[in-house]
Amino acid sequence: MNVLQSAAPGAAADADRLAVCLCAAWCDTCEAYRPVLEGAAQQFPDARFIWLDIEDHEALLGSIDVEDFPTLLIAVGDEVRFFGPLTPQPETLARLLRASFDEGTRTASTPDTAALLARLRR
Repeated sequence: MNVLQSAAPGAAADADRLAVCLCAAWCDTCEAYRPVLEGAAQQFPDARFIWLDIEDHEALLGSIDVEDFPTLLIAVGDEVRFFGPLTPQPETLARLLRASFDEGTRTASTPDTAALLARLRR
């Protein structure tokens, strides 16, 4: 697990904002996406961004099978706001992060994604 950015100092109120990119080292799309995620981390300094290689951290995934890359998990506190694959475009990512972090947009969380979030928070 590689923390791209921890929440900025003084952002304690929003330190529970989390964006995790689930990728694989062998995936060319993921490698091309990494700078996009790093750019988003600069746009959202009050959030924590993590790059998670699913093969290096297989135990964290539990029963989740990541089939499409990149797959993103966005959470606020203990609530998964988004979990799914995302097209590797900076504008799409920024809109999704704003909607998830600021507007409270939610997708249906499953017990598996909630358990993954709990493991990531430990």
